[in-house]
Amino acid sequence: MPQNLDSQLIETVRNLGVVLGETIKDQLGEEWVDRIEAVRKDGRQAFKGDNESAARVKQLFTELPNEDLLTVGRAFAQFLNLANIAEQEFNSNNDKDDSIDNLFSHLDDANIEADTFEQAVQQLDINLVLTAHPTEVTRRTLIHKHSELAKCLSDVHATAIKPSQRNKIETRIADLISQAWHTEEIRTIRPTPVDEARWGFSVIENSLWEAIPDFIRELDGRFNEKYGISLPLDASPVTLGSWMGGDRDGNPFVTSKVTEQVLLLARKRAAKLFAKDIDFLQVELSMGDCDNELRLLVGDTLEPYRALLRPLLDKLLKTQEGIIDKLDGKVVSQIDWITDKDQILAPLMACYRSLQACGMSVTANGHLLDTIRRVHCFGVHLLKLDVRQDSERHSDVFSELTRYLGIGDYGQWSEDDKQAFLLKELSSKRPLFPPAWTPSEDVQEVLDTCKVIAQNSQHGFGIYIISMASLPSDVLSVILLLKELGVDWPMPVAPLFETLDDLNQASNVISKLLSVDWYRGYIQGKQYVMIGYSDSAKDAGAMAAGWAQYESQEALVALAAKNDIELTLFHGRGGTIGRGGLPAHAAILSQPPGSLEGGFRVTEQGETIRHKFGMPILAQRSLSLYASAILEALILPPPAPKQEWREAIIQMAADGRDNYRNIVRHDENFVPYFRVATPEQELGKLPLGSRPAKRKPTGGIESLRAIPWIFAWAQTRMVLPSWLGVMKAVQTSLDNGKQDTISDMLANWPFFNSRLSMLDMVFSKADPRISQEYDQRLVPQELRHFGDALRDELQQSIDLLLTLLDQDSVMQSDPKGAVSMNIRASYLEPLHYLQIELLSRIRELGEEHDPILERAMMVTIAGIAVGMRNTG
Repeated sequence: MPQNLDSQLIETVRNLGVVLGETIKDQLGEEWVDRIEAVRKDGRQAFKGDNESAARVKQLFTELPNEDLLTVGRAFAQFLNLANIAEQEFNSNNDKDDSIDNLFSHLDDANIEADTFEQAVQQLDINLVLTAHPTEVTRRTLIHKHSELAKCLSDVHATAIKPSQRNKIETRIADLISQAWHTEEIRTIRPTPVDEARWGFSVIENSLWEAIPDFIRELDGRFNEKYGISLPLDASPVTLGSWMGGDRDGNPFVTSKVTEQVLLLARKRAAKLFAKDIDFLQVELSMGDCDNELRLLVGDTLEPYRALLRPLLDKLLKTQEGIIDKLDGKVVSQIDWITDKDQILAPLMACYRSLQACGMSVTANGHLLDTIRRVHCFGVHLLKLDVRQDSERHSDVFSELTRYLGIGDYGQWSEDDKQAFLLKELSSKRPLFPPAWTPSEDVQEVLDTCKVIAQNSQHGFGIYIISMASLPSDVLSVILLLKELGVDWPMPVAPLFETLDDLNQASNVISKLLSVDWYRGYIQGKQYVMIGYSDSAKDAGAMAAGWAQYESQEALVALAAKNDIELTLFHGRGGTIGRGGLPAHAAILSQPPGSLEGGFRVTEQGETIRHKFGMPILAQRSLSLYASAILEALILPPPAPKQEWREAIIQMAADGRDNYRNIVRHDENFVPYFRVATPEQELGKLPLGSRPAKRKPTGGIESLRAIPWIFAWAQTRMVLPSWLGVMKAVQTSLDNGKQDTISDMLANWPFFNSRLSMLDMVFSKADPRISQEYDQRLVPQELRHFGDALRDELQQSIDLLLTLLDQDSVMQSDPKGAVSMNIRASYLEPLHYLQIELLSRIRELGEEHDPILERAMMVTIAGIAVGMRNTG
């Protein structure tokens, strides 16, 4: 970034730090401010390699009582929050969004004509699925304060501002920082799934509600200017889904009642937001001129537009009030509720046509058009709720049922026998479940979930996802359950392939499904498949997982083409490379050719939602990045790998898998080292999300969810899941004479290039020196060699990557990212030393509990997560 802008960001962070210091002084006195400032300065010097400064910080922490360690932790966690807010605001106002310009430039270079571009625009389908994976460590009340603070920073950086206005804004900034300092930053209890859903609705209300129509308006203007193409009024290039309240995989707190409640809350929020829009419009549209169509609808009235919109507003308010009563347990009539988007759309379109006919197109294409586009995007349900459940839970239903019926145990049958039973029952007109049958509690919960789907509109639902799916019967069993419980529409059912073996078998499973005539009729030419990124990477390492994901998609795309099926691939990406995370543009352009023709469906999870969509300007920019990359991939698809590339990556993936598993699975020292070198066990106490940290409470590493697995390694700056075994496999390939092939892959294959480029960012967050500090204090002498070996591989991996990328240092190609990490370094360094001290004290207590120590520990975990910017 330009030097003056760089300086502006640093100055903003410094000023916010000064205000926080004043806040702390007001509560605790000058002595505390001096102590914290001394720690900050020593932390800065320690980051630069000054061992004496590091020793002073560590010595101070060993001497301070628990209560004082908590205060220090809170101060540095707050500093990091303020630095992030400053950076987010800075980027939103100073980063030029040139993604569409770059797209047009690439298309011009390729001599792309308007009709080709128009065909791609018709295929543009961005489906963002908001998920509540437990990585969002910031409380909702603090997120609100942070959003307000970002607005204040934008205002204070405005060019024309009076001194009195500046003083008012600066007073408000001090007020917000004081509020945040005096607010409990750590949740005392885990959020419920309903809490998580409400958080997702707030993101829509505060950001996406404004950003999506603005994005479509900008897209329409740019396309019209460049190619003379206008988006139709019903264009919805962006749609929203959610897992919040629907994802019950391993989460016992997501029940059928929760799903029902979340559906109602989403409708209530949609009614509230549309009521606000319609109220605004009926104030604005005071004109008396209208066309005959509108006159016939409203009769002889002076204000025809208002006359048409007032009853709609009344219905929206009654919907909102009625849902509130229903949630309170009252029996309510839904006769006056808005139940379908056409009930909103019809009067709006009548107004639109009339305004156009009467020469008021500028008014028609203003707020009214934005509201019309919101109806197409959000509908009356706000978003579409996915349902996810583990395949074993469905199998348990039929095992219990067949045992009751005396025909054996479904779970013990062969796959052919299962399919025969399921297809027979799917074709039967009689009920399957006997009225006298009393299922177990777990089975009843699965049945009740299907009942909730049956009792609600299909427009409120997305797809039904089956995790750990590996056989066609896994899909057919869900369809049968839905049918038997009264779902009379073909809900899409998507198998989720997430382990390495499942990914490798994905096309075989779908091929067998498509060979079933009954199933071909059910899907009506459209198949969804979810590709899992988290568990495959935890299973086999980043290189093997990435290639397995690529190959499975490649095979599925070919299978869909062969069977004339529209395939939508649903990408279950997380925020980090260890969970499939890549920058949006690179991620999309690294997909196999043809994989985006059925649309782009992707999870947006945890803190990445806030970082990418938390403010309208950020959301608009993120959507532009998605749109430009998808359009480019549709028009100028990335190359299919050459045979020599394919042979090289197959070998590297196999070597990477073996390198990774030899350490994580087969080295007897790994688990003992992991338990003591990271705060993995302490993470279980952090009330991050509604889901437990493990799928099975009694399981070991294999049952640990991918998020806490990555979270634990990020805390110690080893970030091991993102790189372990990868560059070692690349080195083996180089040793085997593949230098020219790898250079060719790096230069010409987006898939391979994006993998290595992402490691550049990973290595900027890795810090072997910090990892070693954890080992020296927490790891027994007999295990320290293990950490040393890991750090040796990490350093060798960094050195090799820099050689391949022709760089002198990590993040050389992204100076803005390097500045970002550098700003936070002086705050992160002391937090790591503090966390090490706290871990030592907590572990010395054994089974005893000290609430002050534990709270301080949670503060450091949250603070480091904020400083690292992507926790999972």
